[in-house]
Amino acid sequence: MAARLPALNAFLSVRTTILGSKPSIADVFAFKLLAPVVSKWSPDERTGEQGNHHIVRFVDFVQNAPVYGPLAVSAGDKVEIDPSDVKVAVKPVDMKAEREKKKREKEAAAAGAQGKPDLKEKAKDKVAAVGDKLAATTLGPGAQGEGKPKKEKKEKVKKPQPPPPVEKPLSPALIDLRVGHILRAINHPNADTLYVSTIACGDPEDTPNTTKDEETGKIVRTVCSGLNGLIPLAEMQGRKVVVVCNLKPVTMRGIKSCAMVLAASPKVAEGGDAHAGPVELVAPPADAEAGERCSFEGWEGAPEPVLNPKKKMWEAVQPGFTTTDALEVGFDVAATDSEAMKGQGKSGVAKLTCGKGVCKVTTLKGAVVR
Repeated sequence: MAARLPALNAFLSVRTTILGSKPSIADVFAFKLLAPVVSKWSPDERTGEQGNHHIVRFVDFVQNAPVYGPLAVSAGDKVEIDPSDVKVAVKPVDMKAEREKKKREKEAAAAGAQGKPDLKEKAKDKVAAVGDKLAATTLGPGAQGEGKPKKEKKEKVKKPQPPPPVEKPLSPALIDLRVGHILRAINHPNADTLYVSTIACGDPEDTPNTTKDEETGKIVRTVCSGLNGLIPLAEMQGRKVVVVCNLKPVTMRGIKSCAMVLAASPKVAEGGDAHAGPVELVAPPADAEAGERCSFEGWEGAPEPVLNPKKKMWEAVQPGFTTTDALEVGFDVAATDSEAMKGQGKSGVAKLTCGKGVCKVTTLKGAVVR
């Protein structure tokens, strides 16, 4: 134990207790081991030049501190210590210097383990480097020892940036119109004017905003439509419709709607009620399959994956959706306010076709379609 006392004294030089500053049962156990030893020390062994000042201070603290409660040292076990009897004052420990010393020791040990040059060698290298620079400055490049050639800096080759995406011209072709098959429709539980329909739109599995219908195994979209009171619920069941599939989903009274069913209604005079008149669903050709693309004749192009609400594409294109005297659904560019579309050299009403057939309504001519 005597051989370990110097290390313990150093350990306690920066600690009040064994655990640092928090009293514990470890202090009491340490006291029981140290008290018999300290009681036999001479004054020089306690507080002399080579004394164990910190062990003595620790023992005196534990035996007199009230914080140990029931573990407190009894009077008979206490060591007689005179706090004023200090032979040689202890120099305060410079914690910053101690940390720097330990850091240097670790660096030296690491350098030795990895075969790195010591600090003297590093200093010599730095002096030599400064000498070379000084010679190059005053005598020219030929005076630098062996005159090692400087490495040429390689020019960084800039990676070519991909070209910005080409913005498609505004067109009804940007609207993803498809044949949809309503598997079933119900009244919206939270809104009297809405239906909630389960519609197969030909989406592949894992398409965003779709689910797998448990009854049929088909991939479907949930669609809310404001047709309650305008079209009987029985007429919604099992029928084919035309659906807008790339509008951003909207939550309608607690249910997320992931598409829109196209319907026609009479044009309303300014200030009139747009929901007062009759409404008819746009019907695709009878032999059309769910998921078939519908497009306006003469307006070619691929639809956008999702229409950006900020660009107002739907709002710009939809005013051109109408019906003809032949009850065919079409697109009249002249009815829009878009100079960009009007400037594409197209005129007249372009029919909405699907496969070899045309999409129609039952009775409404010159109607608004949305």
